[in-house]
Amino acid sequence: MADDLLEQYRQEAAAAMEVEASKRIAETSNPVDDAKLRNTSLHDVEDLVPALLARLGSVRAALDGHGGGIEVSNCESIENGLYLVLDLTGACLSCGAAPGTLQGVKDDLEADSEIAKVSFSSSLLDTFDDLGREFILSYGKVDFV
Repeated sequence: MADDLLEQYRQEAAAAMEVEASKRIAETSNPVDDAKLRNTSLHDVEDLVPALLARLGSVRAALDGHGGGIEVSNCESIENGLYLVLDLTGACLSCGAAPGTLQGVKDDLEADSEIAKVSFSSSLLDTFDDLGREFILSYGKVDFV
């Protein structure tokens, strides 16, 4: 019974956060442009960053709202799609929530059929303090290259 109640609260909180994230994204982006970018192959865009941002879910609200962003360090075509190496930019570099942001970016982008794998630049590890670096390397589900 307690587990059911806990799961119900978790689902309600997740739904409320998704609604709030959608509102924040709508305030900082153009939904028409984002829809066009999502419907355009990544092979056909001049600048990958806006197309990648358009493919992000609620983690985009954290990036936009906290003055951060992503940068493409490397992009390669591999057998199953694109292999991307990304960096965080702006305020995301010094944010304590960056490990969760990395995981959210990776999960959202790897859900796209054109993206086979997302890794992050190892230079990001230098932006974390010792505890943050240890945490992301031990528990983060992201790769650094």
